[in-house]
Amino acid sequence: MNYDIFGDIHGQADKLIQLLEKLGYRKENNCYQKAGHQAIFVGDFIDRGTGQKAVIDIVRPMIDNKKALAIMGNHEFNAICYHTKNSDSSSSYLRPHSEKNKKQHLAFLNEYPLNSPETNELIDWFKSLPLYLELDDFRVIHACFDQQIIDDLKLNNFLTDDNCLLDSCYHEASTKGTILYEAIEVLLKGKEILLPTGMSFRDKDGNERHEIRIKWWENSLKTYQEATVLKIKSLSEAPDINIPEKHIINGYLATEKPVFFGHYWFSGKPERISENVACLDYSAGNGGALIAYQWMKGSLEINNDSFISSE
Repeated sequence: MNYDIFGDIHGQADKLIQLLEKLGYRKENNCYQKAGHQAIFVGDFIDRGTGQKAVIDIVRPMIDNKKALAIMGNHEFNAICYHTKNSDSSSSYLRPHSEKNKKQHLAFLNEYPLNSPETNELIDWFKSLPLYLELDDFRVIHACFDQQIIDDLKLNNFLTDDNCLLDSCYHEASTKGTILYEAIEVLLKGKEILLPTGMSFRDKDGNERHEIRIKWWENSLKTYQEATVLKIKSLSEAPDINIPEKHIINGYLATEKPVFFGHYWFSGKPERISENVACLDYSAGNGGALIAYQWMKGSLEINNDSFISSE
């Protein structure tokens, strides 16, 4: 089987259609498909863009008809928690309906109102998305592949046989301080370390942050400046700051299967990070192109000439 692995879509239906057609997919019986190929989506179908339903109406038939595979992104996980009542309080939800969270989720709410039957049914469908894919030739995860965390989730019976989070686990997964919460944070949002005391920055949504997402795939990173995924002005202007010993990054070994992920809002020309590591999120939700990678049967490593852009 040949695979076409798509980055974060974030409600950009036009870009998705453009990229599918560019890759040779055609709509038959209300389902985009291509003989000998299977699409794979790295999650984050929703939020930000104006085509929430349009995206779901494209990807869901593909997945339901086995023309595509997909995993859960942090935005699907957040949506599940936003729309799920907290068992400890009938008036609250697992993800608080704060102004910040509502603003981040508003594009989805505009098309899928809270508590509507259609919304609730879609939220149940989101729960059927696995946290990661382990195929013969490569792996797919939304933000960070950590084998130890995955093994621990299995050992503690948090996952179904299809690697979906058990329905009964969402309360714990959304409760800060629990082992499951920390595991989901890493797998779906990436590894973070606290900035040195007194340092912070504002993210793309204007929220003040005291932690940085780190390049978990790299090894031998010794300073905060080397480790950060984002370019942070206050950090880049400061003298090199060494990472504490307990936060030293082990990296993703060159001997491991290739791994594909999204989440990180890269920009510029799509290219591999290494022969077995690639990010497919090139900011489609914020003016960038939607990116896919074509993995052809018999491939052994990630090649730069196999990235395809919607533009």
